[in-house]
Amino acid sequence: MAAASPGRAGGSRWTWRPVARDALLARAFHSCTELRGRLYVVGGLLSGGVTEPSGDTVVLDVVGGLAVREGARGGPRRSHHDAAALCGRWLCAVGGWDGSRRLASVAALDTERGEWEAWTAKPGSRPPAGLSGHTCTRLSDRELRVAGREGGTRTQRRYGSIYSLRLDPNARTYCYTEEGCRSASRSGHCAALLPTPGPRPGHQLLLFGGCSSADAEVAGQWGRGKIKEDPPEAPGLMAQLGKLVSSSQGSPQGPRGLRYHSCSVVGPFAVLFGGETLTRARDTVCNDLYVYDAQADNQALPLLCGSTSHVQTGH
Repeated sequence: MAAASPGRAGGSRWTWRPVARDALLARAFHSCTELRGRLYVVGGLLSGGVTEPSGDTVVLDVVGGLAVREGARGGPRRSHHDAAALCGRWLCAVGGWDGSRRLASVAALDTERGEWEAWTAKPGSRPPAGLSGHTCTRLSDRELRVAGREGGTRTQRRYGSIYSLRLDPNARTYCYTEEGCRSASRSGHCAALLPTPGPRPGHQLLLFGGCSSADAEVAGQWGRGKIKEDPPEAPGLMAQLGKLVSSSQGSPQGPRGLRYHSCSVVGPFAVLFGGETLTRARDTVCNDLYVYDAQADNQALPLLCGSTSHVQTGH
């Protein structure tokens, strides 16, 4: 995304700059995870109306703009899943739809050996019946926070469940523990681990979208020192977002009825783009961009307007 310029009603417009164009990237409802400076794109539904999830893995070198298919065999056939990187080595794909049922299992790509492995549930693990359209957020190299609506093949619960997923890369095992709190029934939402505003520093995990509500929801809170915070990798972008937010008129509420959008965390900002809206019957795929500022007193979420030719969902 290139620099934005002021627009009408306090909003802004921006232009898009392509970094890669490759048929291998033509898919939706996949996972896209950064690991060692490269993006790993796993599974999803390929273009052309394909309904069976793909089992391939594509690695994108953003700097060079080169996309290649990873040669690792045994990749999980998944869509509507999520993934997280661990220890600078493992890429863990969690849950998703395999073409016939929702899953809660964990498959891991060992990027050093170039092999996919099916990890084993530990005794005492209490996994959800199945997950799709959920989120999976890394808290440490041993723990993920999973949030979503649990369900089997035909039905799903009317509320969202929150799980701690503990992983042991050495033993190739995982263990689910359901948290005592629940969320609204969400699917196709996003999650952002952000600094906690106010005098007591810490972190909180916020859920956006995936239901008719416009409110963000807290799926976990941690005090100072509980979450290891990496230094910002894009200080210039963080500064640009700060200027963008300060010059725009925000709202204390987020997007209503938005799902299958993307979410990128840049310092104290969560940037939401695209997705599918549930608020209208036609032209449901969006090109809207929202910036959530965790430092703002009113936690403003400005709405910006982009090019009408660039609309995406399931990205």
